[in-house]
Amino acid sequence: MNIPAELKYATTDEWVKVEGDVATIGITDYAQDSLSDVVFFEAIVSVGDTIKAKQQIATVESVKAAADINSPVSGEVIAINEALADSPELVNKDPYGTAWMIKVKMSNPSELDNLMDAAGYESYCSGREH
Repeated sequence: MNIPAELKYATTDEWVKVEGDVATIGITDYAQDSLSDVVFFEAIVSVGDTIKAKQQIATVESVKAAADINSPVSGEVIAINEALADSPELVNKDPYGTAWMIKVKMSNPSELDNLMDAAGYESYCSGREH
């Protein structure tokens, strides 16, 4: 399982990459592997929307299940990865790269303190059924 050291992780299997006050959000390798082949992605927020931490921002569906994607941070949605609507399989191929989902200009960066580092997330995943 790939767990990049430079990212933060939510217990709901989203990752966050922080660059200044912008958080890029996607789902982890663990999540995409659990879902299996992702066949559908839909963002349920729009650019310019203000969102709260733990608010649902997207839905993904696979041949096995559907999952809600929640924002680990609060702020303004500044970008949505429109490529995922046409190519949802990117979530399986490159969950930490081309399959980023939403970018948020954070309004409360201290919420990052509620997320796990890579070691914490790896430990969290090792104790779960897959």
